[in-house]
Amino acid sequence: MLFYDCSTAPNPRRARMFIAEKGLEPETRDISIARGQQLEPEFRAVNPRATLPVLVTDDGISLTENLGIAAYLEAQHPEPPLMGRTPDEKGLVLMWTAIAEQQGGQPIAEALRNSNPHMKGRAIPGPQNYEQIPELAERGKARVATFFDLIEERLRESPFLAADHFTLADITAFVFIDFARVIRMRIPEGNSASRTWFDNIAARPSAAR
Repeated sequence: MLFYDCSTAPNPRRARMFIAEKGLEPETRDISIARGQQLEPEFRAVNPRATLPVLVTDDGISLTENLGIAAYLEAQHPEPPLMGRTPDEKGLVLMWTAIAEQQGGQPIAEALRNSNPHMKGRAIPGPQNYEQIPELAERGKARVATFFDLIEERLRESPFLAADHFTLADITAFVFIDFARVIRMRIPEGNSASRTWFDNIAARPSAAR
């Protein structure tokens, strides 16, 4: 396997953590988004959509989305189970992963990409250029605050988001919540369940990857 990574971006970190939790060490190539290496022809030959991460399987298939990468690795290396053990758990893992992506990751990205002067003209990742919309930055921050409350409500009921054990859903939410520092947002001090959950995951070896 060949893993295309970017050490500074949240989505590659999600895949990195998943890979580490599986105890795998694929060959890795770091692509610098800051230097625009994802837009260069060499990388576009791997992923024409110019996004990261990418996992190239032993059969030469390029998997360019976290869910695809996780599903492939889970099938190849089922232990430890990170995508659910029962039908109910499998459904909950994908549900909470989608919630974390859509209600956490997306608004964080909107807030960052529509306000950071270094991302002028690059409001959406990929090969096309899009101008910033400042209103989306403000809306994004409001949505992130709502996301924090949603996560707190769930974690007061369960030690993990989707099951009684650590899963892909926890990786996804953890990475995005940690990345929210780039828009100067953190878990509120009163959200004690979320802060305990976050600290426990931050102590896992995979979180240091």
